[in-house]
Amino acid sequence: MNFNAAVLTHAGAALAIEQLHTANLGDADVLVRIVATALCHTDLEAVEGQLGAPFPLVPGHEAAGIVEWVGKSVRKRAVGDHVIISWNPHCNHCFYCDKHQPILCQQYRDNAARSLHFDGKPRLFLGEQPVHQLMYAGTFAEMAVVTEDCAVAIPDAMPLDLACLIGCGVMTGVGAALNIAKVEAGSSASVIGCGAVGLSAIQGAKLAAAGIIIAIDRDPVKLALARTFGATHTLLANDDLVAAHAALTSGRGADYVFEAAGNQAAFRASMEIVRPGGQVVWLGKVPVNQEVAFRWGSLMGEKKIVRSSYGGTDPAKDFPFLVKAYQDGRLLLDEYVTSRIRLEDINTGLERLKKGLEIRSVIQF
Repeated sequence: MNFNAAVLTHAGAALAIEQLHTANLGDADVLVRIVATALCHTDLEAVEGQLGAPFPLVPGHEAAGIVEWVGKSVRKRAVGDHVIISWNPHCNHCFYCDKHQPILCQQYRDNAARSLHFDGKPRLFLGEQPVHQLMYAGTFAEMAVVTEDCAVAIPDAMPLDLACLIGCGVMTGVGAALNIAKVEAGSSASVIGCGAVGLSAIQGAKLAAAGIIIAIDRDPVKLALARTFGATHTLLANDDLVAAHAALTSGRGADYVFEAAGNQAAFRASMEIVRPGGQVVWLGKVPVNQEVAFRWGSLMGEKKIVRSSYGGTDPAKDFPFLVKAYQDGRLLLDEYVTSRIRLEDINTGLERLKKGLEIRSVIQF
């Protein structure tokens, strides 16, 4: 099957629209026609070469579409199913999967650097040349080949141009509040960084009925948007942050702090504003070899710290939960979308993302 895709040939290059075809489809594979895919900062990192992904590469991983074909061993998916893509395939039987930690699946991590399926065989080709799929997905394309577990069925009534957002950013933030921190009703939660993931952490805290939700960012425009998503208070990330935050939290600090800005100052601030005995969840990231320093005193007081990459998600359960929350009016999705573009506009979209001009730009096919 031939289809168009945005292909990256080397780090920092512009993506080129190429015609690819599929081959080596396996018995457990699911071929999904992508209807919509969003631009995430992880895709930008891959394009800039920060992830060390091999080339040629199709970026993209936050997507939704319709099943076009299934392998003969696939039981849970059928042609015509509407699905959200998950970027976390897992073997279901390794040390980590047995401990219900699919994000740490040994095969998933062992094969991630190759950006190929677990069997090591490419599914996409440009002529005779194999093409890699970022995060086992590669959704900047009209078609994507994923595993059965990574094509999560949702109701046909759910708009796919919004459903795609659930596959990464929304799930990561909401899941951090509901699955990782397990925010308690009436508690205080602070979120540093009000991009897509941070806004989703705010929504997660709201779904958990937190009493105070404090949004923190350098950008007043994003702080105003944070109130739309459920923040009860907003603070500028400046030199007065710690004192201003203490004034809102009885001088103790927040019960839960979610770092979603992805810079050294935000990581440091997260430890300064969480209360003794509180929980910090790090969602952002810096380059893997960059060191981050902390004031030793800020680490005292039985504070708990956890790094979360995907919000502790169980896609088969959590994706439909979030779809229903949207349909019931308890979860915002439309408000994330700051632009809708074509695949041919991908390079402009990535440049706007890099400049901080988008919350989520959605490619519609």
